[in-house]
Amino acid sequence: MTRPTLSVILITKNEAELVGQCLESVKWADEIVVVDSGSQDATVEICRRYTDKVVVTDWPGFGPQKNRALAMATGDWVLSIDADEEVTPELADEIRRTLQNPSASGYTLSRLSSYCGRFMRHSGWWPDPVLRLFKRDAGAFTDARVHERVVVKGQILPLHETLLHHSYRSLDQVLHKVNHYSHEGALALQAKGRRAGLSTAIGHGLWSFVRTYIFKRGFLDGREGFILAVSNAEGTYYRYLKLMYLNESRTPR
Repeated sequence: MTRPTLSVILITKNEAELVGQCLESVKWADEIVVVDSGSQDATVEICRRYTDKVVVTDWPGFGPQKNRALAMATGDWVLSIDADEEVTPELADEIRRTLQNPSASGYTLSRLSSYCGRFMRHSGWWPDPVLRLFKRDAGAFTDARVHERVVVKGQILPLHETLLHHSYRSLDQVLHKVNHYSHEGALALQAKGRRAGLSTAIGHGLWSFVRTYIFKRGFLDGREGFILAVSNAEGTYYRYLKLMYLNESRTPR
């Protein structure tokens, strides 16, 4: 019986700080596919040390970009990861064992994410099962600009080892991502015909803080739990403010 092959896919832009660590953790795969959206640092050069399947293109949003990477993959199975994630040796072994005799069309991975140097065990960040491993001919990404997901035809089962996520490594990065994701989120809401005003932005922002810090028990994550709850509230607040201005077809004064 022929061993199933595995393609690792990821999308990048200016990820030189961590993409090498990411690719080093999956270099055992049969194929690595990278779709870059115009990095201005050494990202592309680093990626080409691990694979010749690197393309540079425009930015249509997260879902469409990941589908571009998926279309380039040739393996029987696909592992989709982000440039700031790392497959632990234990998870790599579990994936290899699973693919020797798969019993599902897709598998979720247990992702553990860090925030400003602390791995978050609460705040809605853990447990964080993410569907990342799937049969190539059974899955595809939604076309959402942000918060895309994989849709898989067939049964989905969990794997148990950890996928490390080195997210939000500094406050500067937090602020950058708040701005980026709030912009993409506002565009996605506008495309759905949603509208918002100042009271909408304030209400959603306040609820985001309460949900993260109280209901998701962010207070158990110490000071980083509070900081995360505030940054979640900011991102939500600005997403709806940007939607308000987009619908008014003008920029803030």
